[in-house]
Amino acid sequence: MERFRFPSSALCLPSILFFLFSFFSFAQVKSSIETNSIKIGEQITYEIQVEADANSLVVFPEGQTFAPLEMIESYQIDTTKNNDKYNLIKRYGLTQFDSGAYTIPRQKIIIGDKTFFTDSLKVEVNEIIVDTTKQGLYDIKPIVEVKKTGSDWWKYMLLIFLIIGAVAFLLYWFIWRKKPLTEEEQIALLPPYDRAKLALKKLDESHYLEQEELKDYYSELTLIIRKYLDEKVYDRALESTTDELINRLNLLKDGNQIDLSKEDIKKLESILKRADLVKFAKSAPDVELAKLDRNTIDIEIDQVKEALPEPTEEEKLLDQKYKEEQERKKKRNKIIITVVISIFLLIATFTGFSIKYGFNYVKDTIFGHESKELLEGEDWVTSAYGIPPITITTPEVLKRMSPKLPEQLAQQIDLTQFGYGTLASKLNIIVATTKVKNLGENKLEAQQAVDGSLKILEEAGAKNIITMSDKFVTPNGAEGLKIYGTLEIPIPNSDKIEKGNYTILGFVAENVVQQILISWKKNDVYADQMAERILNSVELKNDEE
Repeated sequence: MERFRFPSSALCLPSILFFLFSFFSFAQVKSSIETNSIKIGEQITYEIQVEADANSLVVFPEGQTFAPLEMIESYQIDTTKNNDKYNLIKRYGLTQFDSGAYTIPRQKIIIGDKTFFTDSLKVEVNEIIVDTTKQGLYDIKPIVEVKKTGSDWWKYMLLIFLIIGAVAFLLYWFIWRKKPLTEEEQIALLPPYDRAKLALKKLDESHYLEQEELKDYYSELTLIIRKYLDEKVYDRALESTTDELINRLNLLKDGNQIDLSKEDIKKLESILKRADLVKFAKSAPDVELAKLDRNTIDIEIDQVKEALPEPTEEEKLLDQKYKEEQERKKKRNKIIITVVISIFLLIATFTGFSIKYGFNYVKDTIFGHESKELLEGEDWVTSAYGIPPITITTPEVLKRMSPKLPEQLAQQIDLTQFGYGTLASKLNIIVATTKVKNLGENKLEAQQAVDGSLKILEEAGAKNIITMSDKFVTPNGAEGLKIYGTLEIPIPNSDKIEKGNYTILGFVAENVVQQILISWKKNDVYADQMAERILNSVELKNDEE
């Protein structure tokens, strides 16, 4: 209600005069409209005149008390003094957007401790007649697509792709890439015969003989022939003594496993024993003899190669299978290393984000969570519902609901209701506005509003509803009653129940009851945040708005 108290100067009168004013208090209320016929959407000025004593407190109507007409503006009170009384004029701007005959209901004005009512007034709202002979007709314009405001999601996707690309590149570069072979690796891939020949060539390029380092020279020379024999003839040639190696060669010759002459074996024995003397007995043969021994080893390598039997087809096949198995083994090792590194990076990334944002948040981001998607969605809508409007922000637009009312109740109230979800949903929202007809001098209480919402919960199947109450004030200053608590929600097609939370807001103004009901599943942190965001967005339209 809009209140008016007279200026203090009017009260600063002699005490006797003040007593007389109080004793002979007088008041008169009149109402009028500038016209009783308007067009659809046209504004009409509704005026209330009050003549009252100087010490009287006058309370004018506020809010949507002029239904079925809608108040679109409330003007400031004009005050004039008429002898020992004050004349107050309060004006309202009203309109209606449907044609028909309407009656502006009586308005209640409180003067001091007395209540007065204005007369009801009739208003005719006429349609706007369009002369189609003068007014051109045009096709309906097509729907214009409104582009959504851009978001930064692509930046995060780009960052993720860059990280994945960097990891993939590193794995390729260090594991899967066919790296250029080093000189040692290239030599290792050569056949034993070619490796032995190459080793002799490198020995020739050394400076052992020039510097008379015969021990090192003979060590390299005997190692070349021993390696070749180890790979092609006797697999223990490297670890055997000279006598053991020569005995093995003689046995292989006698067993017709190698076609090597006795003379070749004796030459090898002579060189190996001379090398033993150089290495262990500090013998110093002539340099020319060392060169001769080198040439002899070169010839004996050729002799051993010719003496070896050609590999059979079966041996070639086994060798091919061995090579293929080695390739598969290398590939398998690469796959294992790649998988292990990838798993490690995933675990490390998951752990890092879990430490920063929490385990459940990261898990729900990866695997999805219905409430989280609603909370972080870009489709949150701020809209006004009902008359007088309730402005509220919700994850999606609330849909109009048409609840069936008993015929007797439908004649007494006008109900508009909007909702989202059901009691069994992750989130349930109901916004309702009720206008009570012919209220008379009765008063509505906010408790009645929330009691009705609690009954809705019970009819939907909620059980064990625990209630707590508190005062609620919207960001724009509207006061109401808040009922909140816990309840048990039945799971559809099941005997099980699950716990939930709820909040009910109730607001009352004259003959209008406004209700907001929000219910959600318990232990759902995202639903908790949604409910808090919705409640913080609730606003009711003030008189001046």
